[in-house]
Amino acid sequence: MGTSQSNKKIQNAWAFYDWANSVHSLTITSAIFPIYFPIAAVVLGSTTPNLIPIFGDILLPNTVVYSYTISFAFLILAVIVPMVSGISDYLGNKKAFMRFFCYLGSFSCIGLFFFTKGSYWVGTLGFLFSIIGWGGSIVFYNSFLPEIATKDEYDQLSAKGFALGYIGSVILLLQNLSMLLMPGLYGNISSELASRISFLSVGIWWLLFAQIPLHYLPDNQNSIKLNKSYLTGGFTELKNVFFKIRGLGSVKLFLISFFMYNLGAQTVMYLGALFGSQELHLPTDALIITILLIQLVAIPGAFICSYISRKWGNILALIIIVSIWILICCFAYFVYGQIQFYILAMFIGFVMGGIQSNSRASYAKLCPNDEKDLASFFSFYDVCDRLSTVLGTFLFGIIIQITGNMRVGILVLTIFFISSLSFLYRLLKLNKSNI
Repeated sequence: MGTSQSNKKIQNAWAFYDWANSVHSLTITSAIFPIYFPIAAVVLGSTTPNLIPIFGDILLPNTVVYSYTISFAFLILAVIVPMVSGISDYLGNKKAFMRFFCYLGSFSCIGLFFFTKGSYWVGTLGFLFSIIGWGGSIVFYNSFLPEIATKDEYDQLSAKGFALGYIGSVILLLQNLSMLLMPGLYGNISSELASRISFLSVGIWWLLFAQIPLHYLPDNQNSIKLNKSYLTGGFTELKNVFFKIRGLGSVKLFLISFFMYNLGAQTVMYLGALFGSQELHLPTDALIITILLIQLVAIPGAFICSYISRKWGNILALIIIVSIWILICCFAYFVYGQIQFYILAMFIGFVMGGIQSNSRASYAKLCPNDEKDLASFFSFYDVCDRLSTVLGTFLFGIIIQITGNMRVGILVLTIFFISSLSFLYRLLKLNKSNI
């Protein structure tokens, strides 16, 4: 695997990318932006300002546009990431691709500073490209894990990255919330300006702290040599990895189960704030407290699930986590009060940190050890992640559009969690070592 494996300086630098990019997941996709978007994404002067014209005469509620924007962003990622990861393996420069997507995402967040009331296209496109930048950089970032660590280090290092991400994102969110909740400390700035400054701070934080992993991570110039152009070579490499995965029963079963449970988990993460504001009509401060609870509980959740994985195996740990998700969805259907919502948030935070950390480590363990095309292998992991998010958020958007009731969507999510359990049990039988 090279001299970078088990190098603590490189491992710490790798984990620090979670610190850098997780502020996007918290401030942009979970906390401030979902609350700000329905307020700012309006049509000024219209008799129906909350209905946004899309491609001419099609009018959609701004909350539906928000949900569909997430779906479209992840659909784009699902299409382009496998291609560019194959190209990166062919050229041997995946860190360059990681840098490109990182810069795309961070500068898109900086551009959201110009998202003022009525300029819904600025907000929608800025949000769209910030997700594409975040998601594109993550697949190359994840693919470094098997190169810089040994299998016995995967769980702990993956959990460390997510913990750093949660800590860093909470620190920046608290700073941004101080502008929103205590504007007197900042010259009595408006909540609109405070929100836009928070988007700007996310982009700057992401851009600056990303320089640490981008400096220390290996350049990986060991390309896959083919007598073809880099574009053709990228598709060839992708095709080769696809056929390899078809022959690897454990990897195939994991990706199917991951698609199912990730659909539910990511939909909850991206649309949870909308559920609290639109379905429960909770005030902004209650939503912020809820999001902070999720982040703080996710830190011990990641490490506890890492411990369970080391003691009893990754697959069994995932079975336990997914079972808890099923109970969460059932409980969420009957949530009507603020205290109940806080309790729900604590459970979501615990399993959110665990399921993300454990999934990344489990897949790294299942991938072949001697493969040079790790970016392409992780691109399939990323495709499952992105397509499941597309399907989940799109279904949720349709349900909101048709029924106006998010609780029906929550019941649909339980079906996917239950389906994932069946594949995890098959994986457990197939993989006797339980990785």
